[in-house]
Amino acid sequence: MNVLKNFEAAFIVTLGLVFAADYALDVPAQDSATTQASAQTMQVVVVSAKRLTNEQKKQMVIDDNQTTLAADATTSSKI
Repeated sequence: MNVLKNFEAAFIVTLGLVFAADYALDVPAQDSATTQASAQTMQVVVVSAKRLTNEQKKQMVIDDNQTTLAADATTSSKI
């Protein structure tokens, strides 16, 4: 008799369990053969470059500032 009084609550709890089980079982299982095949076809990019010295970094900043100033001067003269 108690179940009939709380039938709505029992129904909602049952639906919650069904949806939770469906979500848990819906995750595709990856086997090791698929994982290994995707790892073999993965492209790898190798970047070989030397680090800049402090002088080169300073010169880059100076050049960048000069370029920015020159661009600002040309846009301000157009205004």
